[in-house]
Amino acid sequence: MSEPTDTDAARDSWDPDHYHRFRAERRRPYDDLVRLLRPVAGGSLVDLGCGTGELTADAAVALGASRALGIDASAAMLERAAEVSSPDVAISFQMGDIAAFGTSTHDGRWDVVMANAALQWVPRHVEVLAQWRSTLNPAGQLAVQVPANVDHRSHTTITEVLGEAEFAEYAADVPDDPVHSVLDPAHYAEVLFDLGAPDPLVRLQVYGMALRDAAQVVEWTAGTALTRVQRVLVPEVFDRFVERYRERLVEHLGSASPYYYAFKRILMVATFP
Repeated sequence: MSEPTDTDAARDSWDPDHYHRFRAERRRPYDDLVRLLRPVAGGSLVDLGCGTGELTADAAVALGASRALGIDASAAMLERAAEVSSPDVAISFQMGDIAAFGTSTHDGRWDVVMANAALQWVPRHVEVLAQWRSTLNPAGQLAVQVPANVDHRSHTTITEVLGEAEFAEYAADVPDDPVHSVLDPAHYAEVLFDLGAPDPLVRLQVYGMALRDAAQVVEWTAGTALTRVQRVLVPEVFDRFVERYRERLVEHLGSASPYYYAFKRILMVATFP
């Protein structure tokens, strides 16, 4: 859920309250991902990019796991996750870089490795998926969900505004939009097959929600896509950036009320012998 590569608390732009403003809508792809998995009674689960941890616990209970670990790079998210517990599952959380998970013997072995809206924040997806697969027990399952809406105005307008004269001096310091790292769904299926999954399931699904108007898209991206800009711009400049971004969104998307915001997600599940 939150970016797994920046553990500097001073630059932790993840805000659990912002992220949870659309809690139900963000949860839908996660629930669909869990439903694609088979139960692992008494087994183990690791949730990479666990955010505030509630979904880690829910997935473990739904799958019948007895042990679950959530890993995230955001101190703010993990502070909230520390409050999560379950009478049926031994749950723990730790700070870590999910891009490095699977490179150490200390990462352990798992029946389910999950990553919900997190893989896009790291590079080298083919290599990283291979690392994660290496931590699975026999018959283990890998479940990943990533956004695929790089072409939507909610994303392209961020880059557009960064190119305007007022903000151009900061553009080089803003990390690339992580959604650009997302591969084609067919490519993910090929990668999972090459890693040993005989019948990987990969699908592109469109979710959506009715917003008050196009300007409200900013409230959605404030919890995710805009965090990469917020880490670089000082508060007063970031505030001006957000206002300009909102103006440009309305120009592009119109003034209809309600506005239907459609967002694409790739869901992939693979079982390895």
